[in-house]
Parts: sequence; C-alpha cells; structure tokens
Amino acid sequence: MNYKCLILDHDDTVVNSTATIHYPAFLEALKLLRPGMTISLDDYFRENFDPGFVPYCVEKLGMTDEELEIEVKCWRDYVSGHTAKAYDGIREIIERQKAEGGIVCVISHSYDFNIKRDYEVNNLPMPDMIFGWECPPEQRKPSTYALEQISGRYSLKPEEMVIVDDLKPGYDMARAYHVPFVGAGWSNNIPEIRNFMKKNSDFYFTKVEELYPFLFDS
Repeated sequence: MNYKCLILDHDDTVVNSTATIHYPAFLEALKLLRPGMTISLDDYFRENFDPGFVPYCVEKLGMTDEELEIEVKCWRDYVSGHTAKAYDGIREIIERQKAEGGIVCVISHSYDFNIKRDYEVNNLPMPDMIFGWECPPEQRKPSTYALEQISGRYSLKPEEMVIVDDLKPGYDMARAYHVPFVGAGWSNNIPEIRNFMKKNSDFYFTKVEELYPFLFDS
C-alpha cells in the first residue's frame, strides 16, 4: 500500500455513470426547462469538466434556483430506476486498500445516498467517509473542506493521501491541498480533457488496471 488513504471520485472514476445515467437524466430535464435545446454527450462531458455542471446551468443556460431544483428532481427520478456499473478492476483495488489497513474515502458531486447505493449494488466495500452533493456548496469540490476533514480524522499528511478523479474540480482540490493527483482517463477520449489531464496530473492512466500496480507494490 503506497498511500494510507485512497480518495476516489465517484462518477466516471468508480462507476460508468455520465453516459448511462447523468446525461440521459439531463436531457429529460432540458425537455422541461429548455424545450428544443439539446447537448451532445461529448459536449456534456466538456461542460462538466470546465466550468462544471452548476456553472454551466447557471451561467450558460441561465437557470434560476427554482429551475435547478427541477433539474435535481429530474435527476433523482431518473437515478431511482437506474444504477451505474462499476468499472472492472475497481473492486479489487478498494478491497486491497482496505485489506492492508488503508482508508478509502469518496469526494464526489453525487449525493451520498446514490454513492452508497452504487457501492452496494456493485458489491464494493463501503467507503470510510463520503463527501457528496449533500454538503453545502462552499464545502463541495473544489473546496478543500473534505480533505481537511479526512486529514484531521485520520491524522494524515497530504503526501499520505492520493486523489483519483477524472475532472478538473478534483484536480483543483488536490492542488490546493498539495495531495498527489491521479487523472482517471478511462471514461472518455475527448482530446481537450485528456490533454489537460495528461499535462497537469501527477500521474495519468487510461485503464483501471494501470492504477492497481501504482497503488500497491506487488
């Protein structure tokens, strides 16, 4: 075990969820909130990457607080009947981390209830701590709040933790707290996202199986 604490993003890092869950849910919301408007899956990935989902909704689509609540309801309705599949190899990584006495935490823009359900359905060991969308806005990624809480509870230095995330908010959070950052490049092959993550991540992998030997010596 090379890091005492493995900090995972959820969507498109542990589970394949944007293409199968969040994108179709967002299209349903657009039908209600912006009839006639649509967005491609690749562009949806791009907007989530930068500036992020909420800034995209507010700044580019002009959604009000009331409309954002409707969007969240559409998402909740959709995810209640759909579960994302974990990437092959993720379970073995989490199991090994825990078996060696390590800590596994999740910092995500999904709600904690959805994260727990995905872990249960995919037979993944439950994380030790979860920080999701239920946190107040000022405590969500890229805020370092969750890292401060994890570090304080387990008496960890930044170099004893590692963050695995597929998007820029995770990178920004890692940089702000000086935690090693692994770019998860197995969910899409969009050039501008891949190029940014390759250039700026401390480590970058396009396959889950590349992550295992990085985290464990043998």
